[in-house]
Amino acid sequence: MLLSIDSGVSALQSYQQELDVISNNIANVNTVGYKTANVDFADTLSETLGSTAAGTTQVGTGVTTSSISSDYATGTLTSTGVTSDLAVNGNGFFVVKDPNTGASYVTQDGTFTMDSSGYLVTSSGLRLQGASGDIQITSGSSATVSSYAIGTDGTITTTLSDGTTATSGQIALQNFTNPNQLTKVGSNLYTATSAAGGLTSAVTPGTSGTGTIKSGYLESSNVDLASQLTSLITTERAYEANSKVITTSDDVLQTLIALKR
Repeated sequence: MLLSIDSGVSALQSYQQELDVISNNIANVNTVGYKTANVDFADTLSETLGSTAAGTTQVGTGVTTSSISSDYATGTLTSTGVTSDLAVNGNGFFVVKDPNTGASYVTQDGTFTMDSSGYLVTSSGLRLQGASGDIQITSGSSATVSSYAIGTDGTITTTLSDGTTATSGQIALQNFTNPNQLTKVGSNLYTATSAAGGLTSAVTPGTSGTGTIKSGYLESSNVDLASQLTSLITTERAYEANSKVITTSDDVLQTLIALKR
């Protein structure tokens, strides 16, 4: 078979993967905390045709997808005015836990609400974690909680119905040296792996490079829509060009077959 067909087919497969990635980026342009994914290509093994005085003569056999990584740069922090909406102004991740299974996850989606028991939870009921476990906003007395505020260091201060104030826990953040090694599990959640190089335990916001917390804000997706649309066009053109390579190679094969006749 002509090497050009191998090259063309490998290119169609790789560019199809890139189209999948780009379309997913565009689909998540409004997803809170979403990180743009990028595709990297690498050439495949070359076939050696022979050697000359000028060097070895080789012909490449196509392209392959070497990696799909995410850009973990912080997205724009957008004000919502809702106290339980949280954004990390930095590299840190919130830690959340499933109260039923005990499974822990990390996320940069700070869309939390307070449930009927006073726990700060995600839309699926996972509880936000602090240094001492689940974050629960309670008065700790016979008085009720009138309002609460969350500081940049994650400290939760409650104002009670009797006019007094109290501290109701402190949110902790996790950080990773290689977040691209986190495993995506959907719903804006990740599971940590040893390769991600996480801290031994979650720490106080503002320490260990985690960044600070901004209450009343959410981190927007860091997808650059203009860049993604440009990439979509160039990838489509590359796909079309390699389709032409296969068509041309097929024409050459037909010519060779016709010669035998």
